[in-house]
Amino acid sequence: MFSADDSSGPIGGISSAAQQPALDQWQSPQHLAWSMQNIATFLPVAIIPRGPRATAFGYAPQDLGAIPVAHPWEDRSASFAEVMDSTFTDGWIFTRDGVVIGEQYTGTMLPESVHLLMSVSKSLTTATAGCLTGTGELDAERQVTDYVPALADSGYRGATVRDLLDMRTGIRFSEDYLDETAEVRLLEEAIGWAPRTHEDVPDTLLGFLASLEQEREHGGRFDYKSCETDTLGFVIAGATGAHPADVMSERLWAPMGAEYDASVGLDSVGSGMFDGGCSATLRDLARFGSLFLRDGHALDGVSVLPPAWVADTFAGGPDSRAAFAAASEPTLMTGGMYRNGFWFPGASADVALALGIHGQMVYINRATGVVAAKLSTWPTPQDGEKLLWTIRAFDAASWALGS
Repeated sequence: MFSADDSSGPIGGISSAAQQPALDQWQSPQHLAWSMQNIATFLPVAIIPRGPRATAFGYAPQDLGAIPVAHPWEDRSASFAEVMDSTFTDGWIFTRDGVVIGEQYTGTMLPESVHLLMSVSKSLTTATAGCLTGTGELDAERQVTDYVPALADSGYRGATVRDLLDMRTGIRFSEDYLDETAEVRLLEEAIGWAPRTHEDVPDTLLGFLASLEQEREHGGRFDYKSCETDTLGFVIAGATGAHPADVMSERLWAPMGAEYDASVGLDSVGSGMFDGGCSATLRDLARFGSLFLRDGHALDGVSVLPPAWVADTFAGGPDSRAAFAAASEPTLMTGGMYRNGFWFPGASADVALALGIHGQMVYINRATGVVAAKLSTWPTPQDGEKLLWTIRAFDAASWALGS
């Protein structure tokens, strides 16, 4: 484990005590660019170690900058470079069939810099669960409480692991990032990512999850709730008897050939915040995305994810799209779905996304063989224009290269 007062220094990033913001300010726009690359200097984290090998990309650089990208809803366009420049990009990478076509970093961001992934962490966690389904250690149809008995008296009673993977439990949980009383913000108080301003909030992650209540039937409509993936982290621990950070390292991060260690934020008792607390480098995100183009195999052919898990992710369940269409909050993705921690932005089963607030993205396009990733520091947690224009930029570049 690495903590803020560890003398060994941060994992990547640029540390400066003079820059370090107060606990209630690190996610504010003026500090975010620094905070995202330096989480390990002021919050406790666990290392997710890389393995003994790093898989290699090919390199065939092309200039993507002039490719035109239509605005999501207005009758105008911008170039690929303009979209990247206008969306607070810290770094982006664009690969095709395991070959890097384009890559760029801004500010203090470097290829070796780890960057907070926010909810892209969810896709890493669900993929780790996918590895366990392949070995039979985890059954997605079993109940959550079979793996986490501490939640037996909570709102999660009766929910299945599949409900967690697809965000379809009936738990009452608000994901309104701008409401300081929403559960997504109270969760941050529970894990120590924000000052405690609500005395009744439990002081551990598991305690917080155990306090959540059920408001409707499990297995119904899709509703995006960060608590689901934190609960999945405890399911992984229950299924293996090991810390999920170690499981992620041993089953996913090392086998896929990551070049750098990743990390995950911890609460006061060492539980991992797997809904949004992982940090990693841009190239390693591209390595992760590539697994989903290769039936679960790493760039060098090593098997990592079960092919059946990858196929299920793209196919979805029989009612995945109907559940997504019934979501209580707008998704901006008409005809899409959410499956195994990935977003599908439209009717096509070829484009999958791992997404995080403030502009984190892994883009996977099976039709064109493209995996791209972008790490950003949008001033606000959510921005529909920046999100959809980035997706369109990667779409446009994907098809331009194939023409």
